[in-house]
Amino acid sequence: MIVAGNSCGDHCITCSDEGIPMQVERIDAERGLALCAAEDGAQSTVEIALVDVEPGDRVLVHAGVALTELGS
Repeated sequence: MIVAGNSCGDHCITCSDEGIPMQVERIDAERGLALCAAEDGAQSTVEIALVDVEPGDRVLVHAGVALTELGS
């Protein structure tokens, strides 16, 4: 669970990772992965099994997993 606006701050109370908004750059559908970029330009390979996304979509990433698609 990602907690925002409470005494735990903007991070997961279980593992302390933050939910990071990222943009999908490329998809490797065979492996269920996407190359995503954060607002600061940092890129990460992200698991996308929980979401149906295309390049250009924005997702909330937590612990290397895209949890949900974000509105544009």
